Parts: sequence; structure tokens; C-alpha cells
Amino acid sequence: MATPWQIRRAVSHLRAGGVIAYPTETVYGLGCDPLDEHAVERLLELKQRPREKGLILIGATLEQLMPYIDVHDKTRLKKLAALSERPTTWLCPPHADVPHWLTGRHHSIAVRITTSPVAQQLCQRYGAALISTSANPTGLAPARSALKVRTYFGAQLDDILAGQCDSSAKPSRIVDLISGEVIRE
Repeated sequence: MATPWQIRRAVSHLRAGGVIAYPTETVYGLGCDPLDEHAVERLLELKQRPREKGLILIGATLEQLMPYIDVHDKTRLKKLAALSERPTTWLCPPHADVPHWLTGRHHSIAVRITTSPVAQQLCQRYGAALISTSANPTGLAPARSALKVRTYFGAQLDDILAGQCDSSAKPSRIVDLISGEVIRE
């Protein structure tokens, strides 16, 4: 588990435009400040991910995700904030000024309130939502350990936080908040 000092160091890297890796509920994630276009471009290049696919944002709280989503219905907001047995990523209408590099070719933005202890601490200390995409080059299996992240990216990342992922867990469910359609079970 990452220590408070390691979390502070990772936050310093994020504030300086860095790209880091950290454990999420199911796999290691790559993250950066979602509003730092240069950091996002670097993350996409490392992952070899096309910009048009869009990215997922995680937050420790619903409040951290609110600047990115255009959802005002109390019932839908309760759905977003509710914890479930399995991590759920919600596709929401984006706020009008959300940068195109976050939504890609889509008319929605993907968000999740994280339950990963390390990712929660990271978002809390950073004070905002972060990008969270699986830590792997496109086409390879997502990393489930810091060692695998190092194997994939070597010294190209600014920091790698230690922590546990549930090695038997499936990736997060993806559900459209408005239609209720399950995109990935």
C-alpha cells in the first residue's frame, strides 16, 4: 500500500504535468490531470491509444466528477454516487466545456467513483478527478502489479504507486446513465 509520503510525491508529479500508474479496483491504471492536454497526449502516446476512444475519469467523490458531467436529476445523481459490489463506470452527458480529448468521438463522458484505497487517497490529496485508463500498451493484458507496469513502461512514467488489485475481478461494468444500457457487463 502506498504511504502518505508516496501519495504526496505522486500528487507533485501530477501537478507538474506527470503521468503516473496506480492500483485501481481491478487493474493498475495510468493517470494524469484530465485538463492538462500535454499530459493527456503523453499518456495516450505511452498507451498507444487513439484519441478518439475517449478516457475514463475517476474521483473519490461525486463532487470531483461534477465539473465534467451535465447531470442534474437527483435520481441519476444518486445512481452515480451509490456503491455497488462491482465497480461501475457511468457514461454521462458531458458538461459543455469538457475538452474533446476526454470524450473522443463519443457524446458522453465515462466517470467512476473509485473504491480503490490508493486511487481514493490520490484523488483526495490531488483534490480533483483524474484520468484512469488501464496500464498497458494497447493490445496487451492490463497490468495487475507494479512489476508488470515497469515491464511495460520502464522509466517512461513519472511514478508508480504500490498497492493491491483484485486479481480475480472483472473490469468495471460500463453503463449508460441516461438509457440504462449496459455496455460492458
